[in-house]
Amino acid sequence: MEIILHLGAHRTASTSFQHYLRKNGARLAAMGIGVWGPPRTRDGLMEGVLPRPGLPGASKQVARAAGRIALALHDAEAAGIRQLIVSDENMIGSPRGTLRDGRLYAAMGERMARYDAAFGGRVSRVVLSIRAQDAWWPSCIAYAVARGARLPRSAHLARIATSPRGWRDVITDLACAVPSAEVMVMPHESFAARPEARLTAMTGQGDAPLAHAREWLNRAPDLAMLRRLLHERGGDPRALPQGEGRWQPFSREERAALSEAYADDLFWLRAGAGGLATLMEEPGKPEAGTRPAGPDQTRGRPHDQEGARRLAQAGRG
Repeated sequence: MEIILHLGAHRTASTSFQHYLRKNGARLAAMGIGVWGPPRTRDGLMEGVLPRPGLPGASKQVARAAGRIALALHDAEAAGIRQLIVSDENMIGSPRGTLRDGRLYAAMGERMARYDAAFGGRVSRVVLSIRAQDAWWPSCIAYAVARGARLPRSAHLARIATSPRGWRDVITDLACAVPSAEVMVMPHESFAARPEARLTAMTGQGDAPLAHAREWLNRAPDLAMLRRLLHERGGDPRALPQGEGRWQPFSREERAALSEAYADDLFWLRAGAGGLATLMEEPGKPEAGTRPAGPDQTRGRPHDQEGARRLAQAGRG
């Protein structure tokens, strides 16, 4: 059974894709495709993969999580599932944590190394969506503010815009953390509105269902909605700029820096990504070669002991 991890990222139509998978569950099962979405992954199945302080100890938490996952994988195989899609963007971190750090998923290498170990090193493919930073960061910020976060200060926005950590670093950390899996990168701009194309690219199976493929969930709130939400919780809507449509909190110069960072990331991917990843820039058309498999790609040791958390680097940032 192939195990495919769909990692999001957040704000790249991951919720819409999970909705599409869930609504087409019966059709996908007939194709031999099983799906574990957030209702399954966040219902205790993966509890302990990322140990929490307290009792039992970290090693025992990890062992129990690996045991639960192994039993669930066995059940999926016994049910005739040939390809299992595990889709949960929270595996790589949270938007709130990323905003707090001012860097793209700074701890995802360590997190994904633990998930790879919890799956017994059986992950076949990991799929990551990336999005232009001058659109991704505003979407994250608008979503966070809608959920109660404060409006960002100009100094924090400047720190985000000048951070050297880009998608290239995220992908490098991911390739290091899951060394035996193929890394597939899908730009949001090409795949957000086409979940059926995303599914086909991920699984290699054609004839993906079109039902529910144009239902868009969890959009970032626009300026009008943000003003209303701020007013409802006693904030000052005048702190937001005038106008309608999407909120762009960054200055023109900061937007240019973020746009240039994304252009650099895409250039690296189109040039082959150092053999680390495959760029799917157009649905069904790989743009860069997959990274070579081999023992020299593995760094560190399995996460079978407390403190053994050094499979991936933290990135340039």
